[in-house]
Amino acid sequence: MKNHRGLSALIGGAETDHFLRHVWPKEPFVIHHLDQTVRPLTELPFLKSLEDLLESWPGVIQAHLPDASDESSSIDVHAAAARKLFANKMALLFNNVETISPELKEWLKALALDLGLPSSTYGRCILYATPDGKGTAAHFDQNINFVLQIHGTKTWSMAPNTNVQNPTQRFTIGQELEFEIASYAEEPMPNTLPDPGCRQYILQPGSMLFVPRGWWHSTEASGEALALNFTFSQPTWIDLLTLALRSRLVLSPAWRELADGVTSSDADRRLRAQHEFDDLLSELVEDLPNWRAQDILGATEGDIE
Repeated sequence: MKNHRGLSALIGGAETDHFLRHVWPKEPFVIHHLDQTVRPLTELPFLKSLEDLLESWPGVIQAHLPDASDESSSIDVHAAAARKLFANKMALLFNNVETISPELKEWLKALALDLGLPSSTYGRCILYATPDGKGTAAHFDQNINFVLQIHGTKTWSMAPNTNVQNPTQRFTIGQELEFEIASYAEEPMPNTLPDPGCRQYILQPGSMLFVPRGWWHSTEASGEALALNFTFSQPTWIDLLTLALRSRLVLSPAWRELADGVTSSDADRRLRAQHEFDDLLSELVEDLPNWRAQDILGATEGDIE
């Protein structure tokens, strides 16, 4: 069988057009009993067992501390310590797994191409090793995830997010809220995983779950579990605009001037700085009506056919 990588393989041969039109990027999607299409992933030697993974892993491993059961409360350890912490019921996170696997690098590239992601998207592979009865505290992410269950069983509880639309940062229930999210949150954050609209997905080896950005979710393993995530931190329109804006403004010697005097104790210096900035902003306001999406995407993505 041809070694096919990409979205079609990861969603089990389902129509990619249907997925992209009716699921991506807002709705969860699950499929079970994947075998042939993901075999190039499940047969990677370091995924045979947690022990094989620990033996193969060259760098640090993130161990989640029991106070929060979340990556927001973790320590970095090496393989020997990770074995002991896992035996003591602490989950492990292996980040940027594609760095040890050319196959995973190719899958990341294929998925990004199939999904039509901007070139500045940060794609990576993460492995989660979860002890029996443990999991991740309720939270939402600013990225999207394709989760392929490799070993064991993990139950995902997911609920739509009515507190924040299109979050730009991650948030875990019970943790401190970042200022940026607080500035646009529509409702106070809940104390537990929201019940309205809550869904459960039970993943077993060969199951794949698409987790959209912003959805509340928590997990719990039955038996020792190992899951592979394809994670994409996709830029927002804000990111593309600011990236293109900088690439345009950097061509101007006036905009490259140092922002001098803005906090000076000398009132005249502060006033001169404000006038200089006002002049630059006036020029920008005159220029902006001439901008088009094609111009901005040309600056961020290059030539798009």
